[in-house]
Amino acid sequence: MRFLLDANMPRTALGAVRARGHAAEHVRDTGLRDAAGERIAAYARTTGAVLVSRDLDFADTRVYPPAESPGLVVMRLPDDSDAPHVAGVLSRFLASTDLVAQLPGHLVILEPSRVRFRPALI
Repeated sequence: MRFLLDANMPRTALGAVRARGHAAEHVRDTGLRDAAGERIAAYARTTGAVLVSRDLDFADTRVYPPAESPGLVVMRLPDDSDAPHVAGVLSRFLASTDLVAQLPGHLVILEPSRVRFRPALI
């Protein structure tokens, strides 16, 4: 699976994604570092990448309909979370291959101790 990490994600998260066997790129490496969310989401759709962000705007399903995307992961972590913590939470989620397989067409709200899918998994 392909992942695109938003500008608010630490570069160490790239290693966490790749260590789980996935392809990953960071928006800073695509020329989209300061791009609007709509442009970043469009790039993710075009490249078939799951967008991973800490930006809660991406959780607005009216603006970013999950059904039209390869998947969206919005991480809800404390603002003072350091890079290893962010990468660790993401890595633990990616270790759940059955959940990762459900990403296409879904929004995932990822918290340190909880994972929520929108629409909900059946």
